[in-house]
Formats: sequence, C-alpha cells, structure tokens
Amino acid sequence: MTDEVFETFETVWDAVGRSPEMVAQLKARSEMMSALEDHIKGQGWTQAQAARALGVTQPRISELMRGKFNAFGIELLLKMLARAGKSVEIRIHDTAPGMQAA
Repeated sequence: MTDEVFETFETVWDAVGRSPEMVAQLKARSEMMSALEDHIKGQGWTQAQAARALGVTQPRISELMRGKFNAFGIELLLKMLARAGKSVEIRIHDTAPGMQAA
C-alpha cells in the first residue's frame, strides 16, 4: 500500500489552472463556448450556417464544437455571442482564500 496524497480542488478549472488569472480565463471561455454551442444546436444550424451567422469560418465552428479552448480568445467569443443575439453579464466578487495571487 502506498502513501498517496491527493489534492482536492473546488472546481476542475482550479485543478488545471496554474494561476488565479488562468482559472478565471478558463471559466469565462468555458461558459461562453458552452452558450455558443447551445445556441448553435438550439437553432439547428449546420456548422456552415453557424459560421455565416456568427461571422467566422466553418473550421472555427468545428473547433468550438470540439471544445478547443486555446483556439478562442475572450474578445472573439464576445463578438460571436453578440452576433448570436446574446448578452454577457460580468459579476465581480472576492476570490476564495488561497486562490488569491501572492
């Protein structure tokens, strides 16, 4: 039997994030990408139709649907959401103790 030590995290993003800043960006991009994917599916669009409606190329929609986080910056996701008729609300609150930058 080994003496393994497991670290626990509040969210999956906290586990993969190297810094509070990275965690915040991952969470924001994840939520925006999920909202776009839900919208595309809800409209019943093909990837080509979604690309035209959202002002990007079909390969970009493919990346979105496959969850390629590194392919999208927050600014592009905001533009795509606006083109989809969605608004984004930003809430700012204190981070949990231990998650604050040193």
